[in-house]
Amino acid sequence: MKNLSNKIKKKNSSLKKNKKTKKAYIPFRLNILFFVIFSLFVILVVRVGYLQIIKGEHFVKQVNENSSLAVTTSTPRGQIYDVNGNLLVGNKATPSITYTRGKKIEGKDILPIANRVNELIDVPVDDNLTERDKKDYWLANPKHLEMAQKRLSKAETTNKDDGKKIDDEGKLYKLTVDKVKTEEIAFDEHTLKAATIFKRMNATPELNTAFIKNKDVTEKEIAVIGEHSAEIAGVFTGMDWDREYTKNNMLRSIFGTVSSEKAGLPEKDINKYLAKGYVRNDRVGTSYLEEEYEPILQGKKAKSEIVLDKDGKIVSQSPTSKGERGENLKLTIDSKFQEKVDQIVQKNFNQIITSGLGAYSPGAYAVVTNPKTGAVLAMSAVKRDLKTNKIESNPLGTIVDLNIPGSVVKGATLTAGYQTGVISGNDVQVDEPIVLAGSPIKRSYFNKTGGPIPITAKESLEYSSNVYMMKLVFKMMHLKYTPGMAFPYQLGDDTVFNKLRKAYSEYGLGVKTGIDIPMESPGYVPSDFKNKEYQPTGGSLLDLSFGQYDTYTALQLAQYVSTIANNGRRMKPYIVDGIYDSNEDSDLGKIKKQTKPKELNKVTIAPEQLKIIQEGFYDVVHGTGPYTTGRGLKDTKIDIAAKTGTAESFIQDANGTPQSTINSNLIAYGPFENPEVAVSVVLPNLSQNATVSPVNQILAKEILNTYYDMYMKK
Repeated sequence: MKNLSNKIKKKNSSLKKNKKTKKAYIPFRLNILFFVIFSLFVILVVRVGYLQIIKGEHFVKQVNENSSLAVTTSTPRGQIYDVNGNLLVGNKATPSITYTRGKKIEGKDILPIANRVNELIDVPVDDNLTERDKKDYWLANPKHLEMAQKRLSKAETTNKDDGKKIDDEGKLYKLTVDKVKTEEIAFDEHTLKAATIFKRMNATPELNTAFIKNKDVTEKEIAVIGEHSAEIAGVFTGMDWDREYTKNNMLRSIFGTVSSEKAGLPEKDINKYLAKGYVRNDRVGTSYLEEEYEPILQGKKAKSEIVLDKDGKIVSQSPTSKGERGENLKLTIDSKFQEKVDQIVQKNFNQIITSGLGAYSPGAYAVVTNPKTGAVLAMSAVKRDLKTNKIESNPLGTIVDLNIPGSVVKGATLTAGYQTGVISGNDVQVDEPIVLAGSPIKRSYFNKTGGPIPITAKESLEYSSNVYMMKLVFKMMHLKYTPGMAFPYQLGDDTVFNKLRKAYSEYGLGVKTGIDIPMESPGYVPSDFKNKEYQPTGGSLLDLSFGQYDTYTALQLAQYVSTIANNGRRMKPYIVDGIYDSNEDSDLGKIKKQTKPKELNKVTIAPEQLKIIQEGFYDVVHGTGPYTTGRGLKDTKIDIAAKTGTAESFIQDANGTPQSTINSNLIAYGPFENPEVAVSVVLPNLSQNATVSPVNQILAKEILNTYYDMYMKK
């Protein structure tokens, strides 16, 4: 028993020792853990302290200095070529000095840079430098700004509505501008140049690039800007471009214009362009072909990376993408043929002036087209200043200038007769003077005796009968003509006007032709039937039937005769044959899109009726009757059909005095059996003596013969 008791005591003693050992072991491990954590914390604190205290300035500076952004700059536009790939409109590269504006850069930041640039290069004073521009330059100096602000009275800086101080910086600046004194902006030439530079730099939007100088930049100026780049943040050297025309004034007005970098986006279209990703100082096409094909001709912008310092100033700029030049246009026009047509028009117009037939004539027009496709082959015109007698090229006039067409419209009037059912075929009517109660006698020019002459529909074209056309109008009004009758036309009645104009419009007369050049004229078609002062009268209706009322462009007349040649199919005229890739070699490139001929409508008469009109046009040239009007064209190298047109017209001379004149016009196409060329000629406001001189036929024949020699002669 005693031994058992001793064993138990020993065991309990052993357990107590083990517990003490375990208690001592646990705090030891915790101490090691705490030590490790403490050591890591100390290391972290030391590291953070090192980064903040030792390296803090370095990292702050690095963050501030390495702020970089991407900016874009424009690239040259696509080029324009003739149908054979000859360059007509290209780009001439010019060295330039540019400024890219950083972030949050104010006028006071730009001022010292502008002044330094002014010391380095010569920038001519801007002709458009305004008084406000000078004040802005003067106020960019903080001392000057403070000086001018002190001139503002308390009343001037207080809002009248609530009595509170004006806090709108824009309003305050405007008030301050008014406090700049005249003598403070009486700058010398050197300061005016600095103000010009400041104006261009200050007008540059944030993170955009503008030109400080892009004309007559010398190699020395390029070098000096590069040498001093560290002093003139954001100022760099670069390249600009100008449109270059290889054929002098050929088609110049048709090509249109491109805005300058200073003008930028045109105000009327600014929202449209901004929505497409343009910026305000982008150069865009502002008229005619340059405007119509702006999305094609505009290049893909070059990209650069700019590095800004902590103040937002640009310290470096490096290109990341060179961009791409715009795509190219190939025209339907052969520049050699266009040049010859220009020479023909110019020569003949000069002869008209020299002969005395064109004393009051403001110009001449000719359009050549392919009647089957609508492709424009030539557009030529000259305009003359009646005061100075200066003559210059005016191809744009072929789509915007309006003239009285005269008898060339008679084919369209016959069409109205067929459409309304008042004639059906080669119907006969009597040509005789039209005598209406209370009205001057109306007659056909060929009927000298005034006797009755029965003529067919074909002969009405061959002889150019005004009376045949007027009698169609009577029939449309359900009237039978009798000499001395009253003309029962009710003012404001547009019924027969609309019947005639419907037929005319199917040929492209009185409506836009659809050519791919913006701003073409639809012609002048008076239709205010309710206006008592200007409403058309019964006499106007008769005049309309033989081309003495509505007015059209030379292109409209070309589309009209082309429609007759093309068996009544009116084709949309076009001047751009295709769109081509740009390439490094600056040649035409590969085709991207070919223009496809487009039929606009078909004249709604029977084929046999249209054939009567075609044969009537043919007889104008080849007829054997006593009154054939176009015999002067018979020896043309192409077998043609045509229609002459003489219209009474009026014009004011250089002194403003009205003069009675005539328009001598002509339309033609050929070869008759398989037409491939159509031409319109308009010679406005010639003297009355021109009625016996076939100047219209002479001009048209030369154009057609030239076409034959260049493209048909074997």
